[in-house]
Amino acid sequence: MEVRRGSPHLAFPMDEITRVGEARRHAALLMASIGFDTTTAGRVALIVTELGTNLVKHARQGKLLIASRSIGEIAEMEIVSMDAGPGIPNLDRAMADGYSTGGTSGTGLGAVRRLACDFDAYSDLVAGTVIVARVRPQGASAPGDFLCAAMGLAAPGELACGDGWAIAVDGKRAAVLLADGLGHGPQASEAAQAAVALFARQPFADLKRQVEDAHVALRMTRGAALSVVQLDRDEATIRSAGAGNVLIRMVSGTQNRSLMAQHGTVGVQIKRVEELQNSWPEHAMVVLHTDGVISRWPAEALTPLLNHDPGLAAAVLLRDYVRGKDDATVVVLRRRNP
Repeated sequence: MEVRRGSPHLAFPMDEITRVGEARRHAALLMASIGFDTTTAGRVALIVTELGTNLVKHARQGKLLIASRSIGEIAEMEIVSMDAGPGIPNLDRAMADGYSTGGTSGTGLGAVRRLACDFDAYSDLVAGTVIVARVRPQGASAPGDFLCAAMGLAAPGELACGDGWAIAVDGKRAAVLLADGLGHGPQASEAAQAAVALFARQPFADLKRQVEDAHVALRMTRGAALSVVQLDRDEATIRSAGAGNVLIRMVSGTQNRSLMAQHGTVGVQIKRVEELQNSWPEHAMVVLHTDGVISRWPAEALTPLLNHDPGLAAAVLLRDYVRGKDDATVVVLRRRNP
């Protein structure tokens, strides 16, 4: 079994070329904290430089999001590029070496794809482009039957994010916790991280018991909204439990279903915990998010991304549907294609 946990992303608006260096310096600090070797750190620095420079030169409202996380004992860096257009008419052509629209050598996106362990991109001519690149030390991989992504942003003006997440993968099973500490700032983060730490010890324990135990553990904090889900690939089921406004949705080409949680705040006041069980359609993407993301986003925003890296779906929700006044975190899972 592996448990994935990570820090929130820090967003760098790419409105001038000096912001590229700022983003690269932040990435260097994160890499030093997780022990990346010089070669791996160099790959990350090049990715940040290429993606950031492209945003400054070609995009509207471009941003780089940068975060570190752990996958069991493996450290990973994630760099996300997003913009509000103009879209790229032909991504395959744009990633070919020698292609350029800005008078450069045209090696940017092609180089990023080669340097990254995981890479995916999607572009809409109206909405813009999202790109996800992840880097791990040489030889390290993120195996399993699930593709997973988690992206979070602290509330404007806050350094600490009041949301916390963890993902556990054990063969054909996966479990996810997403917690939203009451309010925002350091005390909200303390509540969310207490829930994450408890979940990480036994992520596949009985769901009702997990929520009840979290209710006891969070009484010394300001409390949190949280949802816990367990997915079984062989049984094609999703089980869920929780309290508060951490939302769960399943999106596929034919279905868009919300899984309702109970009212209440874990650690403060909750009713009798109920576990829900639903079928999990073969091609459905499971999305969890806190209330920093508006609840009524259209499923059509994600349907073109069902066969892509789930990080692109998380990035689209953070780009287009964030309220802008609170912490916002999105977790997305789907089956790995054979």
